[in-house]
Amino acid sequence: MKLLSIAIPCYNSQDYMEHCIKSLLVGGEDVEILIVDDGSKDATPEIADSYARRYPTIIRAIHQENGGHGSAVNAGVQHATGLFFKVVDSDDWVDEKAFLTVLDQLRRLAGGDETIDMFIANFVYDKVGAKHKKVMRYTSMFPTDRVFGWNDVKMITKGHYLLMHSVIYRTGVLHKCKLELPKHTFYVDNIYVYHPLPYVKKMYYMDVDLYHYYIGREDQSVNEEIMIGRIDQQIKVNKLMIEDYDLWRIQNKRLRKYMFNYLEIITVVSTVLLLRSGTEENLQKKRDLWKYIKDYDIRLFHHLRNGIMGNAMNLPGRGGRKISVAAYKLTQKIVGFN
Repeated sequence: MKLLSIAIPCYNSQDYMEHCIKSLLVGGEDVEILIVDDGSKDATPEIADSYARRYPTIIRAIHQENGGHGSAVNAGVQHATGLFFKVVDSDDWVDEKAFLTVLDQLRRLAGGDETIDMFIANFVYDKVGAKHKKVMRYTSMFPTDRVFGWNDVKMITKGHYLLMHSVIYRTGVLHKCKLELPKHTFYVDNIYVYHPLPYVKKMYYMDVDLYHYYIGREDQSVNEEIMIGRIDQQIKVNKLMIEDYDLWRIQNKRLRKYMFNYLEIITVVSTVLLLRSGTEENLQKKRDLWKYIKDYDIRLFHHLRNGIMGNAMNLPGRGGRKISVAAYKLTQKIVGFN
């Protein structure tokens, strides 16, 4: 069994996927790299097959009809043989020194008495042209360099969220929670992080800058204009997360609070984008989204509405909209808009 399986979802990734692959190859035989070609129309399939031939004990190329990012992640989970599992997008990469440090620690944890469900490390917003690269670290939230549970979480504040870039799940957890991301849908990485959380009992956080999250391509899914153009998919993910769990029934108070906060920021992102577009159609979608939440779970509606950000999102009139858009700066930091 491999120590770590890494899925690289690829769609027309010929221009940047090799940088990603090469950064992961330093892991050697402990690592299984699953290049998932999601129906690419460029040289991506050939590049994937070439690397699989050169590194047959490390790299596997998986080819499938186009199903979107979620479908590619699903394929990675299904084919993974490693004890742990991580997703690295094809335009991102890992810091090689940090990667080796993380693998050493995963190896120790795998051979120890306690099996962890989630490993957490920092990630870097590698934004083109930015002088200072913002690092998302979790030292104020999690104990460092020890196994811990939700009751040991130090502080759960708005603005500190686990994204796909920061987590490594135990593969068995993803199977146990029956993770299956929707096809042909963007922004499902939020579901990827959110859905397994109630199955996570033991965690480990290492304060190293492992993952480089590249931001800067005009066609990138987190480009603000593209997100507004795909707002229906953001709303779809938002609703799927609302319907995923009855959070009031989550027993652990800190886990419940964290999941409420996560749901709140996803709803804020949806609302901010609808407000930023300024069209009457999208303003109506914003009203419809909040009506949906109210009809689905009135307690959740009031909880989200009375939150610091949720309250700002729903102030009336033009003045209210100006205040609402101030929350956009926070969403920028979390989502990393171009």
